[in-house]
Amino acid sequence: MGFSVETLVVGPLEENCYVLRDEQTAEGIIIDPGDNGQEILAYVRDTGLKVKLLVNTHGHWDHIGAVDFLRDELGVELAIHEEDASMLTASREEMAAYSVFAGQKRPAEILLTDGDTVSFGSSKLEVIHTPGHTRGGICLYGGDCLFSGDTLFAGSVGRTDLPGGDYPGILHSVNVSLQPIPDEAVVYPGHGPATTMGRERRCNPYLQHK
Repeated sequence: MGFSVETLVVGPLEENCYVLRDEQTAEGIIIDPGDNGQEILAYVRDTGLKVKLLVNTHGHWDHIGAVDFLRDELGVELAIHEEDASMLTASREEMAAYSVFAGQKRPAEILLTDGDTVSFGSSKLEVIHTPGHTRGGICLYGGDCLFSGDTLFAGSVGRTDLPGGDYPGILHSVNVSLQPIPDEAVVYPGHGPATTMGRERRCNPYLQHK
């Protein structure tokens, strides 16, 4: 695989924050630092990780809570898909459909699009645009690992009833956009346990959709 994966479960919705470490260089990235910034920072410092970038799979409050704190503490940039970038800077009034407001954040320094690459050390992940849960939802794939955000869960998919959600869109994302991902790939979702792409194709009713 070339990199290790540490899962830190953070915030009231038990969101999975993933800390990736390139085995050759000790460089890494943090995916979806949604809360508990001090805990994430302590892990980084305890392990000597050289964080190169923060990446958000989408812009919901439970995935972005610690992005400004970690940008300040680690001196790194934040990347998010261009279609979710406005969620970082939205006001409380603009996010009124959500039960919790994570506070306005600074704009992302890097705007991602489908097919972009996120690199750290000798490792890299491909950006796959997977709208449906939000307009700018992405998955990240590399090293036989898929970081699926709130697009794909073990046995389910992300909700589509919030602003920017689209049920046909998420079915297209999991059945078409993720079709090239091999069965043996480990899926690391935004909430809940890890799974494999093969297991989801066999058992997940949303991947049986016709």
